[in-house]
Amino acid sequence: MHNNFFFRFFPYFLILLAIAGRFFPHPANATPIAAVAIFSGLYLRRRLGIIVPLAAMLLSDTIIGFYSLPIMLSVYGSFASVGLAGAWTRKHKNVFTIGTVTISSSALFFLVTNWAVWQFGAMYAHTFAGLMESYAAGLPFWRSMLAGDVVYTTLLVGSYELVMRAHTIRARVAQKAG
Repeated sequence: MHNNFFFRFFPYFLILLAIAGRFFPHPANATPIAAVAIFSGLYLRRRLGIIVPLAAMLLSDTIIGFYSLPIMLSVYGSFASVGLAGAWTRKHKNVFTIGTVTISSSALFFLVTNWAVWQFGAMYAHTFAGLMESYAAGLPFWRSMLAGDVVYTTLLVGSYELVMRAHTIRARVAQKAG
């Protein structure tokens, strides 16, 4: 990423965006956290792909409230994995891989966190049927998370790519003119 003032503070902007997304009215689980993780992994230094979404979660959870540690670790671990997937995408960046990572990240989050709710919570019987009940109950949340992840990732990555392409075109025009 570029070394100017704007880009040095861009991770903080992403953290604030992710936090705000958890507080503004939204369908359940349709927040920009996963999109911020993908974006951070894709465009920021590798460790920031993990730090940015986890910082946003931790800061917002201090206000929203903490919950069961094993379940919380599954949520945070899922978002850290999403940041790593974004970093992997950096070397394979195209619309298909970004879309695949976005959808896969939503699925991973759904599978891991619903498993954790079943495993460590008391809402479902600790049987295969209880696990399936947990997944069935989580489907509406996953649908809205998936939609949010696709929209937010498209907006973040798409906007960034458009701005960078416009900047490149302007630089080429200025170079030819100068």
